[in-house]
Amino acid sequence: MVFIGMDHGTTGITFALLDDDGNVLDVFELSREDTKAGRVSAIEEISKRCSLDDIKLMIVTYSMGDGINKITPMDKVKNRGILSMEGAGKVTGGGTSVYSEIEKSNIPALLIPGLHKNSPSLDKLFNAAYSHQASPEKVSIVYNAVKETGLKNMIVCDLSSNSVDILVEDGKIRGAIDACLGAMGFVHGPIDLEMIRDIDEGKRTANECFSHAGAVKIAGIDDKVAYMKRDLLEQYEEGEEKAVLAVDSMVMTIAMEIFGLIGISNNDIDGIVLTGSLGSMKEPFDFEEKLNKYLKNRYDIKIISADSGAIGAAQIARDIYNGKKNILGIDVDY
Repeated sequence: MVFIGMDHGTTGITFALLDDDGNVLDVFELSREDTKAGRVSAIEEISKRCSLDDIKLMIVTYSMGDGINKITPMDKVKNRGILSMEGAGKVTGGGTSVYSEIEKSNIPALLIPGLHKNSPSLDKLFNAAYSHQASPEKVSIVYNAVKETGLKNMIVCDLSSNSVDILVEDGKIRGAIDACLGAMGFVHGPIDLEMIRDIDEGKRTANECFSHAGAVKIAGIDDKVAYMKRDLLEQYEEGEEKAVLAVDSMVMTIAMEIFGLIGISNNDIDGIVLTGSLGSMKEPFDFEEKLNKYLKNRYDIKIISADSGAIGAAQIARDIYNGKKNILGIDVDY
């Protein structure tokens, strides 16, 4: 038996394969450019690694996931589980083609919801304050964090192109702070006053602002989303002043967000879990070391795989297949 998890990421689509004992058989990533252009088929790549008949269940994440609030079979989902194709998270084609491939296959697949104002599993205060808190892969990331660490009360930080921090209490997701609200990632970040003015004056769309509001804004980098992080890290290694300032500012905003969630938590926090390409980064800088400048060793920091979104999704698939009906407070329709 094989279980598969799919992480619909900003720069690529990652798959993880697990066996019946929960061992990771393989993890692989497809670039958005290749899937969009039809150069790569997700189903063909999966079939190279296992027989499609051996797949008992796949868990899929896609876009904002704000059109559903339960883990739901794909054939029961309308509009790919999202309310709108426009704005933040705008469809670019790569993930959409992969979704369509899976939808047309005979692989049994469930879709994870995002965390949003219609999520009954979340704290009502978070839902009242924010229409959207996190996209679906954050659920699978948290699930992997729980599996890897055993912690029940923690802040899970998925840090990469986006920075999204999730509050977990008593083993359930209470709420989160999305990339457009709080901390910067490499690429995306909060839309501030200057950007609001640009939007009102028609200089840029909101999505264009959001996609340049991360550390790249400070470094003055304007490239395709897939290349921005690479450009920034190259400039950082070369010691360019703006790039160094960009990275240090990004870390500061992440620390602020973590402390904000700690400050409103009902329980004592047992630890901080870091993941994503930034959260697990050791070169060209040690992110954990930079973050600890602010945390001052007051919290236990654990780092899990940068592929935690795909691995966690596969773990969810395995556990649902074996009878689990609730994931981190989210009901399962299966």
